[in-house]
Amino acid sequence: MEKPIVGIPLGDVAGIGPEIVVKALKEENIYRFLTPVVIGSKDAVCQALEICGLDSRINVIDETLHGLISDSSAINLVDTGDIGVSNIKMGQVQAQCGEAAFNYIKRAVELAMDGKIDAVATTPINKESLKMAGVDYIGHTEILAGLTGTKDPLTMFEVGNLRIFFLSRHVSLRQACDLVTKERLLDYIKRCTKALGLLGINEGTMAVAGLNPHSGEHGLFGREEVDSVIPAVKEAVLMGYRVEGPIGADSVFYLASKGRYNSVLSLYHDQGHIAAKTLDFERTISVTIGLPFLRTSVDHVLHLILPVREKPVP
Repeated sequence: MEKPIVGIPLGDVAGIGPEIVVKALKEENIYRFLTPVVIGSKDAVCQALEICGLDSRINVIDETLHGLISDSSAINLVDTGDIGVSNIKMGQVQAQCGEAAFNYIKRAVELAMDGKIDAVATTPINKESLKMAGVDYIGHTEILAGLTGTKDPLTMFEVGNLRIFFLSRHVSLRQACDLVTKERLLDYIKRCTKALGLLGINEGTMAVAGLNPHSGEHGLFGREEVDSVIPAVKEAVLMGYRVEGPIGADSVFYLASKGRYNSVLSLYHDQGHIAAKTLDFERTISVTIGLPFLRTSVDHVLHLILPVREKPVP
């Protein structure tokens, strides 16, 4: 069986993305499972290797991907040649970095849609740099959805035994509360169940987190559970879906991590992010489901907070 080819867009070259990539690609173990291909600037890769004190050879290939090397001796690179590090101020928001980061993602999507690569693993970008470059998307998921014509793909975090879906992502907390409707919840319960099936997870029960303290205490602390969550869960159960809720957000993630539930539907961005990152900040992964290809990412992004250091990223 041939190993899948995974495309890795380099991210914002003024941040830590390139360092993360070159260090990860020195791990021998990953080549047992896949062949990585970096998409980005050769100059940025060379700089990252120098910062990290690594001596990996760069294997420049074209978009036919002929001549791939599948071991840690060399980094396969589709060199976009669009940005030189001599013009970059490390650790700062810059339009040219946002434009380059977007172009790397776009090139990765093109390769995936053409069947040249099997999946995409994204690296840190900076939303301010994207905006400065005139990119009309606010993050990776939105970019990938727009470039592939995918409507509302699902985001799932996985860390240990815990899987978390998100009813909303990059919106204000006020807007996130407004998005907690019976119709949206029912749709997400169906789609999340289908997504779990695609991942081979057909057993167990999904939990829907509560929104308000103590899941609203029957409407004493907010009406979202009474008006939206409970009706959606009841209707889903009648339709044959294995789901429970609302389960208090202060308990549901712990219960799921111990095996009580196969997944949790978080009702807003930080509700699920806090749980996952508290459980294991270093090993949580994000999976985007519903695109024409698999996309994975780290769960957290330091992007430009840390400029070039004397010590490389661990």
